[in-house]
Amino acid sequence: MPRQLDLTSLRSFVAIADAGGVTRAAGFLNLTQSAVSMQLKRLEEALGVDLMDRAGRGVALTAAGEQLLGYARRMLNLNDEALARLTGQSFEGEVVLGVPSDIVYPAIPRVLRRFAQDYPKMRVTLVSSYTRRLKRLFELGECDVILTTEDVADPGGETLRSIPLIWVGAPGGNAWKQRPLPLAFEYNCIFRTHVQAALDRAGIPWVMAAESETTRSIEASLSADLAVHVLVEGAEPREIQRVAHGGTLPDLGHTQVNLYVAATGQGDAAGALAAMIRQEYAAP
Repeated sequence: MPRQLDLTSLRSFVAIADAGGVTRAAGFLNLTQSAVSMQLKRLEEALGVDLMDRAGRGVALTAAGEQLLGYARRMLNLNDEALARLTGQSFEGEVVLGVPSDIVYPAIPRVLRRFAQDYPKMRVTLVSSYTRRLKRLFELGECDVILTTEDVADPGGETLRSIPLIWVGAPGGNAWKQRPLPLAFEYNCIFRTHVQAALDRAGIPWVMAAESETTRSIEASLSADLAVHVLVEGAEPREIQRVAHGGTLPDLGHTQVNLYVAATGQGDAAGALAAMIRQEYAAP
């Protein structure tokens, strides 16, 4: 058993896991397929375990592969960060970060401030939108790093935290007591159908009292006590409060905050930004 893991092999392993296959990983790494396959084989031989399940048509991680993936990401992030700092390398250019509006605060401003301090020549463009649109932009290569709020991460995604969903409305408001229950949602909010289904299961009639393309319009309806809405816990703006319904409204469970990093993004810059986001969400 070796006393150290080869970082080049680990980078190929992570690229295969993120890209969903050796062919795409080879393109991302600018290597041949045979070179990437050989590095994966060497890593498996060094550890004495299979990291990929080759029985199916697609690429799937074994239990050992899933366990190694988290370690591999941290090792590569630390390696890249140390190399950039100690060799005086400085990122230049732009990295595009996509974040749903309801989880921009409080983590993202801290991440952006730290990134600007560490990499002053790098510009971060923040795209705030709903999860479905951010995933489309990511697939089109228009975002380098995205966060999403969804039940399960897609292949290549990484779950950072599970956060409760809560009912919100006007401070001291009474909209939550009305029947049918007045709801306010953006047209493309990913929580919308989940909330409606939960109310249907609970036998609570509801009506869509306010719909909009923008979050600000929904917040205006809520602060005027015209409807209630659902947010991730901790994302309530100052003029909106959590509804103390005492169990009158159904429990909505949790949503996952997931991270996606494009293998074709701004190289180490996207990786450094993603590492800062991971650290922020890992903090208590």
